Order: sequence, then structure tokens, then C-alpha cells
Amino acid sequence: MLINCVAYQEGKKLADITVDQISDYLMHPNCFVWVALMDADPAELAQMQQEFNLHELAVEDARNGHQRPKIEEYGDSLFAVVKTAEMIDDTLHIGELDIFAGKNYVLSVRNRSRHGFLGVRARCEQEPHQLSKGSAFVLYALMDAVVDRYFPVVEALEAELETIEGKIFEPGSQRASIEQLYELKREVVMMKHVVAPLMEAVGRLYGGRVPSICEGTRDYFRDIGDHLYRLNALIDAIRDTITTAIQVNLSMVTIEESEVNKRLAAWAAIFAVATAFFGLWGMNFKFMPELDWKYGYPAAVVLVAGVCGYLYYRFKRSGWL
Repeated sequence: MLINCVAYQEGKKLADITVDQISDYLMHPNCFVWVALMDADPAELAQMQQEFNLHELAVEDARNGHQRPKIEEYGDSLFAVVKTAEMIDDTLHIGELDIFAGKNYVLSVRNRSRHGFLGVRARCEQEPHQLSKGSAFVLYALMDAVVDRYFPVVEALEAELETIEGKIFEPGSQRASIEQLYELKREVVMMKHVVAPLMEAVGRLYGGRVPSICEGTRDYFRDIGDHLYRLNALIDAIRDTITTAIQVNLSMVTIEESEVNKRLAAWAAIFAVATAFFGLWGMNFKFMPELDWKYGYPAAVVLVAGVCGYLYYRFKRSGWL
């Protein structure tokens, strides 16, 4: 679906144009066309391929979707795959933004993402001196917007981890904590797969041999690289904390099981005394406490109760009960 199609010249908006007018504006000097699509179908991509002379392999990647974050160079044009991340109902959802950038055009294709980029276009139009840098600055602005949206997601994952950590030492919550930690770890790994490959790809836009269209925007892509390094470090820290929390949680399970075993052993010892005494007096002896002695039975009960009470006191004092 076409979101908008706008022509710019020397950093200033010329007009909203139709797809059929794209080829005409591409002929204008110092002019470039910025087209935004959402969940584009094969027919729309084929039309854009014809208008901008896009490389067939890049179009195929955009058509199939679910690509690894990457930046590929095709002649004097670039094809970037950037993953979008957003929290919807406390669940991490990963989308995709495919960007085709050439000397006089930018085509962005958004897939499986709720958040649009109208704010990015408005920001660029408010800075004509930056927009005059052409398609490279638009590529930077789109990627910068996507990367900036990673930070609230990572912060949400950190907040969820802190909540789970606060429940680890609550009795009886170990199973639920383990399940939550593993679900959180899955989402953190998803973010790792979003950030790490993109960090490597962006490095090629400001270090070493830089694509020709990005020559004047190295510093901007370096800024994106710095953000990605920060995000990657935060994600690694969260992963390490999750691993530690899982180990602590398993240790708490072991400690709780040990406490239960202590209680069972203590009660077993107490009842073993009573069982031993009454088992002994239950044998067929002639002189048993309750038969030949008037106070034999109550004395035996008091004796057993006293021994059991003493054992209970000692176990309680030692922390077994």
C-alpha cells in the first residue's frame, strides 16, 4: 500500500506526486523522490523496480521478507534491511523495514509494524539544509528512527527483569519465576538478533570504503553505530543478569527442597521415638508399665511426650522446624 510519494529538490519539497510521475521528476537536476510503502504486494514492488531500476535480488529479498538485518551495495545504490521492534500488550513484536537508496531516490517498505515514519518525513522537511544531502540523509533518518525505538524496548525488558528479580526470594514463586525468566531470555535473544547484525552492517557506512552516496554523511551513520553499540552492551548485560537470576532461582529451589527435607527428617525423628517406645511396650512381656504398675501407663506417655518435646525444641532451635 502506498503511504506517500514526494519529490524534493535541493532540500525543499516540490510536490506530492503519483507513481506515474516518478520517472519525470527523476530527470530533474538535484531532485530525488521519496516513496513510502506499507506491506507492499508483489505488483507494487514490481512497479517500483521498473520506476527506480532496482536490482532484482534486492527486490526479491524485500518480497520474501524475514531477512537478516543487513546493508548491501548494488552498483551506486544501497539496499538496507532493518528490523523494527515494538512492545504490544507486553509482548515483543519484530517487524521489518526495507530501504532502497539511490542517487535520486529513496524507497522504504514497512512490513509487520504498527509504527509509521511520518514523523521522520516531517523532521527531514523541517531541516532543508540536511535534506539537501539527498537520499543518504533520508536513509540515515529512517535508520536512526528505528534504532531510537529500540531503547524503550530494551528499557521495558530491563523493567520486566527487575520485577522478576524482586519475586525470586518469595516462597513458592520459583516455578513461575523460571518460566518468566526463560520467556524474557527468548525476547532478549530476539533483540540481540536485531541489533548485532545491524551494528556490523552500519559500520561499513562510516568506516573503510564507504558507498559513494554516503560520503557526505559518515558522521551521521557513526552516530547510529554508537547507539547500536550501547544497545548491544545493554542487551548483553541483561542476558548475563538473566543467567545469574536463573542460577539463583535454581539455588533457591535446592535450598527450599533442603528445608523441606530437614522438616521431614525432624518429624520422622520425633515420631520414631514414640514408635520405638510403644513398639517395645507392645511386645508380649509379663511386666509392662501399664499392667503391673498403677502409674505405668501415664508415666510412659509422659516419658514419650517429654522426649518428643525435647527433640522438637532442639530441632526448632537449630532451624529444622
